[in-house]
Amino acid sequence: MILLSFDIEEFDMPLEYQGDIPFEEQISVSRKGLQNILRILKKQDVKATFFSTVIFAEENKDLIKELLSQGHELASHTWFHSEFKEENLAQSKQKLEELFHTKVTGLRMPRMSPVSEEAVADAGYFYNSSINPTYLPGRYNNFRVSRNPFWQKNVLQFPASVSTIFRVPLFWLSFHNFPLWFYKLLSKLSLQSTGFLNIYFHPWEFNDISDPKYKLPGYTFKNTGKEMETRFENFIIWAKKNNYKFDTIRNFLNHQNVKKSQ
Repeated sequence: MILLSFDIEEFDMPLEYQGDIPFEEQISVSRKGLQNILRILKKQDVKATFFSTVIFAEENKDLIKELLSQGHELASHTWFHSEFKEENLAQSKQKLEELFHTKVTGLRMPRMSPVSEEAVADAGYFYNSSINPTYLPGRYNNFRVSRNPFWQKNVLQFPASVSTIFRVPLFWLSFHNFPLWFYKLLSKLSLQSTGFLNIYFHPWEFNDISDPKYKLPGYTFKNTGKEMETRFENFIIWAKKNNYKFDTIRNFLNHQNVKKSQ
């Protein structure tokens, strides 16, 4: 099973590199990217999960309603992308449910940041997909974390997928920078090992973000925009030819028999 997910958020990444981008542009860049994503998913008849910040959702209510009408899952990416308070866990869930009349059961923290699992459970989430089970200096130290779903503090943890050897993250950066045939190979091996592929992207990847004013490193915008649209659709077509199925994370986890620890 392939679980595609998208962290739909303000395009604030340039601020990490002292780039220049006003709030309105952060929203417009991601909005255009989300439109491209929804078009491809509809064309290919594939369902996915969208982790949205409240800020992005409030600015793009029409697109959130559209993705829900297409059968996709809406989950929480907290309130803001660049600022977090623990109370945002419950607040964002409640606000998204109120705005769009849908049940929000999943969480992904911005930048896959660590979070109190007691607070996640208290906020009412069923699952948390905020762990990259690998080691990246200065970012993640989760090399010994299970690659499979597991219960923690009454929350079902659903790690992002990594390669079977060396635990190379199969996230958005590797999708852009690896040769596509190699990414497909790593995906196939991971699928054979765990039975699922949990990979995530962002809407701004499906837009042109090469403007020098953003001051982004080249590896962050390599194969973005039109190139990303082409690569992404190519990947979906390859998966279908190999008889891989697609679903939302919520649907997939609801059918997993993962026992709670005593």
